[in-house]
Amino acid sequence: MRQRDLVRGLLVCATVVALDLASKAVVQAEVPRGDAVEVLPFLDIVNSRNDGVAFGLAGGVSPALIGVALVVLLGLVAYLGSKAHSGWAVWAPAGVLIGGAIANLIDRVARGSVVDFVDFSFWPAFNLADVAIVVGVGLLVLAPMRDP
Repeated sequence: MRQRDLVRGLLVCATVVALDLASKAVVQAEVPRGDAVEVLPFLDIVNSRNDGVAFGLAGGVSPALIGVALVVLLGLVAYLGSKAHSGWAVWAPAGVLIGGAIANLIDRVARGSVVDFVDFSFWPAFNLADVAIVVGVGLLVLAPMRDP
């Protein structure tokens, strides 16, 4: 990755981390833990904790889970850093993905769980970092299909 692309990716990453942590702070300040605020008939803002992995699976955070997350994150950063001249189709989604992973990792280390607050009635609660991870992965999968 060129240095300019790396800087852009880091800016995207930092923006995702800041937005996620700020949104979680607002929810924690405004919505009592366990409560829900109805936004639409099918969408609530909740203040809940997830001590598992994505979407509440495999509950119970352990130091091993944090360690695995760190190893995967460092591996991803190293791999993407080696993609010389990949352009925006790699650095932008990589920044989004890594930003989401870092934001959730900060939560796990700081409080032993992740704050989830977006609750569709038909899906487990999630947060902006989760969205960033899913979008980042999806865009990285699609990147090779992009016309040169």
